[in-house]
Amino acid sequence: MLTVIMETHDNEAELVQTLSALVSGAVDGLVSDVIILDHGSCDGCSQVADAAGARFCTSWDLGEILRSARGEWMLLLETGARPCGRWIDDIADYMSSGRTAARFSPSRLHRRPFLKRLTARRAPLELGYLLPKVEAVARARAGMRLNDLVAIQGVRRLSSELVPAWVALGHRATDDR
Repeated sequence: MLTVIMETHDNEAELVQTLSALVSGAVDGLVSDVIILDHGSCDGCSQVADAAGARFCTSWDLGEILRSARGEWMLLLETGARPCGRWIDDIADYMSSGRTAARFSPSRLHRRPFLKRLTARRAPLELGYLLPKVEAVARARAGMRLNDLVAIQGVRRLSSELVPAWVALGHRATDDR
């Protein structure tokens, strides 16, 4: 079973997108629980999380959150990111045979402009991060955020793609104009 964990701060629209993409994983029995770690949102994030059956935490310690997770694997995502394709089968297969962390493949349909790819560093969770619960708990320290759990070295690549969160944020910026 898999626990999905995200951090949010006034990302209601992006949270809706990610949670709706995860529904199929819950229906198939892969996703056992979703945990939203809030950083003082003033929008409807808590109501969205409640409607989706996700646990919404306003004050939290990452180590305690990880220990309380129901899944034996953790999938860390940015709010707004959406797994696509055969992600359920891909993650289930990987969890049954893999022992190390993994990331999604970048979306071929959503690529940053060429100059941004050359100059900007990828956010630690841009491609998600899948890791065993025991490894996550061992890495957790007081005051950590999800980005701090991400290890750059020795990460496998899943064949499934992830639409990154910056795509959803870009749509919000366009809609606000």
